[in-house]
Amino acid sequence: MAQTTVSVRMDDALKKDFDAICNELGLSMTTAITMLAKKMTREKRLPFEVSLDPFYSISNMNALNESIGQMQQGRTVTKTMEELEALADE
Repeated sequence: MAQTTVSVRMDDALKKDFDAICNELGLSMTTAITMLAKKMTREKRLPFEVSLDPFYSISNMNALNESIGQMQQGRTVTKTMEELEALADE
């Protein structure tokens, strides 16, 4: 079977992480991408669910930014688990 070269651009950190995971699994990046292509071709679909991570929703990002702002302004209280449990028992 004739071979062809496919060039893919991705973030350098993502490439390094992807390569490390492939190595841990005993695969090359080429083999992993070929497996993805074969599965998609066979099933005529993405072999995983594509969805938005609710963590990155606008409302959650706004809440996180507000919390960060409060922390930066020193408007937070720090308690240990023991202190929190004692408060809950009161």
